[in-house]
Amino acid sequence: MNRRDFLNGLMVGAAALGTSAAIRPINAFAEDAKFSSMQSAPRILSIGYRSIEVRGRSARVFGLAQPDGRPGLTLNAGTEFDVALSSAIDEPTLIHWHGLTPPWAADGVPDNPAALLKPAETRRYTFPVGAGGTHWMHAHTLQEQNLLAAPLIVRTAEDLERDEQEVVVLLHDFSFLSAEELLAKLKGNGSAASAGVPMGHGAMQGMAGMQHTMSGGDMSGMAMPGIAAMDLNDIDYDAYLANDRTLDDPEVVTVEKGGRVRLRIINGATASAFTIDTGSLSGELVAVDGRGVQPVAGASFPVSMGQRLDIRLSLPREGGAFPILALREGASERTGIVLATLGAAVRKLAVEGHAKGPVLGLDLEQRLRPVNPAAARAADRRFELSLTGDMAAYTWGIEGADGLVVKRDERIEVAITNASMMAHPMHLHGHHFQVIGINGTPVAGAVRDTVLVPPMASVVLAFDADNPGRWPLHCHHLYHMASGMMAYVTYDGIG
Repeated sequence: MNRRDFLNGLMVGAAALGTSAAIRPINAFAEDAKFSSMQSAPRILSIGYRSIEVRGRSARVFGLAQPDGRPGLTLNAGTEFDVALSSAIDEPTLIHWHGLTPPWAADGVPDNPAALLKPAETRRYTFPVGAGGTHWMHAHTLQEQNLLAAPLIVRTAEDLERDEQEVVVLLHDFSFLSAEELLAKLKGNGSAASAGVPMGHGAMQGMAGMQHTMSGGDMSGMAMPGIAAMDLNDIDYDAYLANDRTLDDPEVVTVEKGGRVRLRIINGATASAFTIDTGSLSGELVAVDGRGVQPVAGASFPVSMGQRLDIRLSLPREGGAFPILALREGASERTGIVLATLGAAVRKLAVEGHAKGPVLGLDLEQRLRPVNPAAARAADRRFELSLTGDMAAYTWGIEGADGLVVKRDERIEVAITNASMMAHPMHLHGHHFQVIGINGTPVAGAVRDTVLVPPMASVVLAFDADNPGRWPLHCHHLYHMASGMMAYVTYDGIG
């Protein structure tokens, strides 16, 4: 196995996905081509149906694949994103290129400004790929819940030259109920718990929970009466998947004794945060959201919805089998894959662990330092936003967002305070931002596109207004976004 086999195990049948009759399969971008010029024909990407098995039951889900069945896309930095997206499903849809910075018309949010892609329609997208990184693509609709997502990997010249095996892991939460049913139950009966959608699994009480989230410490014995409960998970799913598989039937990736592996972890879950546990392998976090950070050593790394992690691992010369686990926040469920050298015994893994997954906070965020920080510059404009929520009515919002109007070439700062009792991974489209403040303390933090804001915490983001449009700023918890936690950064002059 070489590093170009990093999607091992994610293969889906081209026949199951299908392609539009208006598009013929082509080989427009060779895997071995390094920084080749744009081809005369686009890459083909088809939205289709496929079947997977989840805990002994067959499930019909969506897929995003190339004509040969490979899910998602792998491109080279500095080239053109030239893709013909065709739909072979029987309902309208649209795909967002999460992590890329396309022109506004190609962003993939329905009617902002592009219309939904109709059944059997093909639409061509052409824009610069930009810098390398671990990205992904997904529906910006409730269809995301039904696995309408796939990796979007952009490799740099350095990536191609490294003696590393790449392993992509796409995480998801799965329900046999539709997203519409889940949302209706969350909203219809006052709370997820009374609606039959288990809620508060692993929740911590009041101020103790808030302190735990912000500091990473264990203060569970210090709950204060009269304070509203913090909730970690408002849906308990039927399964948690890594590359479409549960942990009791995981993908086993063959690796070399003494080799080096670059994990590209994508949290594509709609409502579940995880902590990546590399077990006996000590890792180095080298990138977040596709952007390089100064290496952070460890074996435990948090990843909220929409976020990505690049973790470098060195395998022992004696080989073996090495589970890479994703621990559900505040709960015992887990998923993951197994890295195994030839001949290694792979033991059976349970989908539930003996302990609950850690509560995500900002401890790691405070330690991250970017390889390429934003240029030092005073802010031209600053906004103050407050994230709000009503769990009883299941409504969410962003106060202060009505006036998010910017001018091209301005340096923008956005201060976000979470006044609700759930964490919110906030994603800005069309830009990358640098985290410059956490809980009132200035930091020279990571460059990202999605940042977690825990309850009662605050972060400050800075970005340059260099991509005109009307860009969503929203929580990447699908049901929070669908219930109101979405705003727009609008360039002056754009209606």
